[in-house]
Amino acid sequence: MKTLSNICILILCGGFGKRLRSIVSDRQKVLADVVGHPFITFILDQISYAGGKDVILCTGFMGEQIECFLGKRYKSLPLRYSKETEPLGTAGAIRNAIDMIKFTTLMVFNGDSYCDISPKDLLEWHFFRNSSCTLALVKVADVSRYGCVNFDSNYLVTSFDEKTSDKKNGWINAGMYCIRRELIAYLPEKKNVSLENDFFPSLIGKGFYAYPRDTAFIDIGTPNSYKEAETFFRKVKGFTGAEKVESDK
Repeated sequence: MKTLSNICILILCGGFGKRLRSIVSDRQKVLADVVGHPFITFILDQISYAGGKDVILCTGFMGEQIECFLGKRYKSLPLRYSKETEPLGTAGAIRNAIDMIKFTTLMVFNGDSYCDISPKDLLEWHFFRNSSCTLALVKVADVSRYGCVNFDSNYLVTSFDEKTSDKKNGWINAGMYCIRRELIAYLPEKKNVSLENDFFPSLIGKGFYAYPRDTAFIDIGTPNSYKEAETFFRKVKGFTGAEKVESDK
């Protein structure tokens, strides 16, 4: 049975964080402080608790800060780094790490969002469906900022709706994915390629499944959502700010 111990896990940490720059200007946005912790440590804790063993951080802008802070290990997790020298987009950043990925399956996390979905359950769903790529989704009351993802009764992804001014509920990309390594290997090398705009739409009709869960979700992409993150982790996840952050430089 496949577990998180025999897949490769990548965290996308290369974004410029332009919208957040007005309140977090001195550090890479995944290191933004939430309840006394760098945001990325919540994701690393989630991976560690689920039994992950091989973690690659895909870095770019201010990536040296991340490597300096986390070092080669975070708690039980050994950490490796894939650095981009020019912006490659979310899919391009994964393609840039392809030579470091030795497993046939990879799980990807956006470094600036967190959803209360079990990585183990996502992986089990991915293999149960024999999926080429599985996209975790969460339900929100207002999809206007995100756009939404549509899927059929068999959970196959059918289309993506662009961001609009219409405020309606729906399913959005939760920032967690399972992907077959071979699909990433087909992407052009050293090219700027987006998961959301290029890669995911190209998979529709090719065994591309949704994993929808009505659960808690937060991102720190804007000043408002960043401010909401403290309430999220205090109330939803029970963090008090007293937990110790451990890393091995």
